[in-house]
This record gives sequence, structure tokens and C-alpha cells, in this order.
Amino acid sequence: MDYRSITISTVSMAKSKILISIFTITLTLLFASLATAKSPRFYRSISPTSLGLRKEKLSHLHFYFHDIVSGRKPTVVRVAEAHVTNTSSTLFGLVAMIDDPLTVGPEPGSKLVGKAQGIYGSAGQDETSLVMVMNFAFTEGKYNGSTLSILGRNAVFSAVREMPIVGGSGAFRFARGYAQATTHTFDLKTGDAVVEYNVHVFHY
Repeated sequence: MDYRSITISTVSMAKSKILISIFTITLTLLFASLATAKSPRFYRSISPTSLGLRKEKLSHLHFYFHDIVSGRKPTVVRVAEAHVTNTSSTLFGLVAMIDDPLTVGPEPGSKLVGKAQGIYGSAGQDETSLVMVMNFAFTEGKYNGSTLSILGRNAVFSAVREMPIVGGSGAFRFARGYAQATTHTFDLKTGDAVVEYNVHVFHY
């Protein structure tokens, strides 16, 4: 028996297996890269500076919200209600659409700085509390065209109500913060209300 021939044959077989393995791995990686190139990704990491984002700042906004239910041109319109709404002490199940003026002062003729647009619904059976889904759309100064989005609970008969700011647009992209609402006046006969808002918001 020629042991040398057996050894050479064994080495050749081992080399062949290694070459086949390398070839297989190379093909796998090649096909994987081709598949990735053909399939567009829906995400990528980017630098905040590429969007013009610099140092985050904190702003305080102060204005008055006019919720007008009465008269020939109300800014609040009831759009839905449950069968129990009119017999509920809290108007549970009421849903209203709003387009409320935001002004510098509490007077109806005060300078307009924007609108509160969205919906609110009466979500409390035992306490009058609203779920607020609205945008503060500003029309004045450097925030003209920018918005802040509010989503939160408004216990309307509490002295101060706090609601979270969940986002924004324009100058308020990536916004986060809170809004505090305090009733300035409320007319029991008409349901009209003027609410003072203090808003603290982080933004870029």
C-alpha cells in the first residue's frame, strides 16, 4: 500500500472541501448583497443636523381660548351624542368639533394669534371631564404656520388642568411639553367659556 498516495489524496480532498466551502460562502454573501441592493429599505439613521436641528430650547406661550357655544356663529358644534347624553349630569357621550379663536387677551376683540381646531368629548360619567384632541394652529409672529398638538384629559371644573403636548409642526417639530388651562370666565346660561392657557414646550 502506498501511504504517500493516500496522504496526498486525503490532503487534496481536504483542500477541495475548503475551496467548496469558501466558494459557497462567497456566493451566499454575493446573493445577499444583491438582494439587499434590489430591496429598498424603509428606514435609515440620519444626523439631527441634516434636518437643521440645533440646540433644543424651552418656550412659554400665553393666550386665551374662546369656546363659543351660543349665538349665530358658534365655534363649537355638537357632532355626536349617546342616547344617555341629555339625561347625564356630565353630558357623558357628547362629542363636539371646535374651531376656537386664540387671543392675546381675554376680551373677544383681543388680537388673534391662532385657532384651536379639533374635537373634544365628554368622557366622565361622575365628573365632567373631556378628552381633548386638538391642534393649536398659530397665525401670528414667528410661529405663524406652526402647530402644537394636544391629547389629554381636561377636568373642566378643576382650578388648573394639565394636558400633554404630544407633538407639533413647523417651528414646533419634535415638540414635547405641557399646557395648563385655567377657566377665566364661564357663562352658565350660554355655556360660553374663556380659558387661559399657559404652554411650556421644548422644541428646536
